[in-house]
Amino acid sequence: MTDNTPEAALDKTFDPARIEAKWYAHWETGGLFRPDRPDAQPFTIVNPPPNVTGSLHVGHALDNTLQDVVIRYERLRGKDALWVVGTDHAGIATQMVVERQLEERQDKRTNYTRDEFVKKVWEWKAESGGAITRQLRRLGCSMDWSREQFTMDPHFTRAVVKVFVDLHREGLIYRDKRLVNWDPRLKTAISDVEVETREVSGSFWHFKYPLSDGSGHISVATTRPETMLADMAVAVNPADARYKPLIERGATVTLPITGREIPIVADEHADPELGSGAVKITPGHDFNDFEVGKRAGFKPAQMLNMLDAEARVCQTADRLIPAELIGLDRYEARARVVELMDNDGLLEKVEERVIPTPYGDRGGVVIEPWLTDQWYVDAKALARAPIEAVRAGAIEIVPKAWEKTFFNWMENIQPWCVSRQLWWGHRIPAWYGPKIIPYGGHQKDPRLETYFYAPDEREIFVAESEEAAIALASEHYAAYLPEGGMVPVHPSYDAVATDPLPSITRDPDVLDTWFSSALWPFATLGWPESENPPRVGEDLLSRHYPNDLLISGFDILFYWDARMAMQGLHFMKQVPWKRLYLHGLVRAADGQKMSKSKGNVVDPLGMIDKYGADALRFFMAAMESQGRDVKMDEKRVEGYRNFATKLWNAARFCQSNGIGASTSIAAPEARLAVNKWIIGEVVETVAALDKALAELRFDAAANAIYHFVWDQFCDWYLELIKPVLNPPRDGEVAARSADGGDSRPDTAAGEDANPLHHPAGGPPPRAGEDETRAVAGWVLDQILVMLHPFMPFVTEELWSKLGERPYELIVAKWPQPVNNVTLNAGVHRIDADARDEMQWIIEAISNLRATKNEVGIAPGQRLVGYVEESAPIVGKYLANGGHYFDRVGRINIRYPDKALEGSALRISIPSATLVIPLEGVIDIAAEKARLEKALAASQKERGALAKRLENPAFVEKAKPEAVEKARADHAMHAAEAERLAAALKRLG
Repeated sequence: MTDNTPEAALDKTFDPARIEAKWYAHWETGGLFRPDRPDAQPFTIVNPPPNVTGSLHVGHALDNTLQDVVIRYERLRGKDALWVVGTDHAGIATQMVVERQLEERQDKRTNYTRDEFVKKVWEWKAESGGAITRQLRRLGCSMDWSREQFTMDPHFTRAVVKVFVDLHREGLIYRDKRLVNWDPRLKTAISDVEVETREVSGSFWHFKYPLSDGSGHISVATTRPETMLADMAVAVNPADARYKPLIERGATVTLPITGREIPIVADEHADPELGSGAVKITPGHDFNDFEVGKRAGFKPAQMLNMLDAEARVCQTADRLIPAELIGLDRYEARARVVELMDNDGLLEKVEERVIPTPYGDRGGVVIEPWLTDQWYVDAKALARAPIEAVRAGAIEIVPKAWEKTFFNWMENIQPWCVSRQLWWGHRIPAWYGPKIIPYGGHQKDPRLETYFYAPDEREIFVAESEEAAIALASEHYAAYLPEGGMVPVHPSYDAVATDPLPSITRDPDVLDTWFSSALWPFATLGWPESENPPRVGEDLLSRHYPNDLLISGFDILFYWDARMAMQGLHFMKQVPWKRLYLHGLVRAADGQKMSKSKGNVVDPLGMIDKYGADALRFFMAAMESQGRDVKMDEKRVEGYRNFATKLWNAARFCQSNGIGASTSIAAPEARLAVNKWIIGEVVETVAALDKALAELRFDAAANAIYHFVWDQFCDWYLELIKPVLNPPRDGEVAARSADGGDSRPDTAAGEDANPLHHPAGGPPPRAGEDETRAVAGWVLDQILVMLHPFMPFVTEELWSKLGERPYELIVAKWPQPVNNVTLNAGVHRIDADARDEMQWIIEAISNLRATKNEVGIAPGQRLVGYVEESAPIVGKYLANGGHYFDRVGRINIRYPDKALEGSALRISIPSATLVIPLEGVIDIAAEKARLEKALAASQKERGALAKRLENPAFVEKAKPEAVEKARADHAMHAAEAERLAAALKRLG
């Protein structure tokens, strides 16, 4: 797609929207996101699969930008770089989307069979799902879309089923009765990550629980009075002297309203310093109480449940809840319980408090801890291998500080609830049949025994298909089948059917989406059998597993990352990835968490529309500092758009001066110091980039290329070579000489000159134009390659417009310095002499410009200066580079013939002093007056701000952002006052 026709001249203005869609379509249709490199070293990353219902938010923008930087970098380094992409079926979110659509038509899910509803979900996915994948394309993500995955694809479903069945056979998946986060609106268990805690104004009720022996009462407090209907104990601390007599005599309390007699138990959970030191224990409705209940000897099957799936009061197993409360909503029950306690004189007091309250992030209602039968993974057993892998260094966590958090969570991990009460998702591969138990009869031969169905008990058959489950059931029940079938014997139980086998029914639940996404690093590569590889004979699994790197937000370390490590090590016997990089969150500019309620959410697509994808990407990379959150700053995004524009204009300058695509991967031979210097700067920048990206220091990498492009290349190199590319004509030389300029004849750069007898700053050398164009073209090429991972669109466009190329930039070759001396195919040492010379010239001109600005001399005003107190090397630098001062610094530098008189500026430059007579240059008195007035204003502001910051009332009571602004303003005025004072001193 290279276009070097005359019509391909770069537009005057940089327009991101015009080029982005064009280039992305070209890359994708051309298969350039994964070029054919069967013999190259593989490099693999997988993206955290976004919800199929989702849209691009700033967290996605950060996460995927960092991944794309890495994958484009490794692709440029010649690797077989595979970025696996796909979406998650998002059980709850997707089912809610489709149910809402039905509600809009006055319809509902339960009007359909399960299969009919699931069909509607698939129809929705085909029509509307996957919007986020189009948005990832807008961000420029170079994913291998030819192998796009979906966690409900048939091959993925086979992997999920196999994992469940295998873990069950190994005893690592089991069914158990435990507390879960229950969403009463969605009527399903949800994971911790789907629970958000909100600060809610509420009450803290203090009740009296009468002792059963009539000797008094014990006081308890609760934020959920309704749960007392299922209380099973009162806990006190064993060290609390107030309650030791009660514990020693085995005292009990009689629970008001229900009349249930419950024990007083000793447990460390009770804090003697809080309230009365006694805590009501409802093990069926509180996570902490569940653990206390187990320690007190209650089995989960014995724990009382007082709420149904919709959080309405239901009867407990001991049937002690009064009929008037049955069926009440939990909040209606709360009000009635408080009323009944108050009527009986058992309400001591009520405190108003702000209470952290768990809400379901999808259903939007308060979550109930609910005791129910669910499927669990033995996470503790699976966690051992990942813990060892991190300790042994097989998995490197970056930043390393996250290791402690990882170990703490993994070593204290709880069973993982993997079942969800939904219709959309991977159906749990378990079938249930009746539990058959013996009833009298023959003890030796089971075929002569009499059997019946046990109430409320089931046999479980876990298999990869219904046929396999039937086979398991057939084998199990065969032992109970005489030739005539089972015999019904006991009137209190359902009769055993005379059919050859009892029927089995499938578990209606589906698996938690984190269960399927935990297989992402290997199921996406064809495990357990290679499915539809994109190239004949390609074995993706053996080539690309383990993955090289995983980039994810720290907030899913436990929900996704740790579970991938568990499943990968268990089934593949290898780590899923060698490195795990955890980035922070993207926050609002003031550091607050983004939320719709606060109105501070930033839409990354809006940023792309306004400033272009390249600018947003560069912002994300430049702000990503290990271990820190990213503060969103639109001004910075705008600044990086300006950076892209500066590069665009630099390329236009090159194009208009005959500088185009380099004909060599190696740097051209260079004789001029300015060209030797810039080649060395390229070498150092590539080395800095390689080091930063190897260490996953995205901010350091972005800043290295930013400062090279802006500072070294645009601001200095292109300015310094203008005299070489456009040398003055003879008439210009004569005019300058007559005006006090250099009167020497043209000399080649480096030609011997005696600075003691000649003024410095003659015309530029005639030689070196071709060399400079070749070097400038080569340097610009290297910039485009180095910058491409961060800003792929603008760099590809410039690459295509600057000359004929054998390949697109996306698959170009990355510069590879070795020991800081080798660059691509050629060897180029950093020329220390050229570097020192150019750095001297740049620093001297910078000091001159700064001083002119300080004292009010116009930037373009031409001056005459004299060198004093100079080291010998200065003469050489001025002889070789005097023309830079003439054309760039706008000054003709001479050596004085006699002592200088009158007012003058004395400017410190490296190894010398530059003296500039001010007679006729500026009105010194007026300039002093201006500086003194500005200095007084800055000193006044500095003093006022200092007093404010010294006031404890301001620092302690003002908003943090106001204090921070005052400090920043104080520092600014202090620096300005210092600058103005220095400028006055210069004027004498």
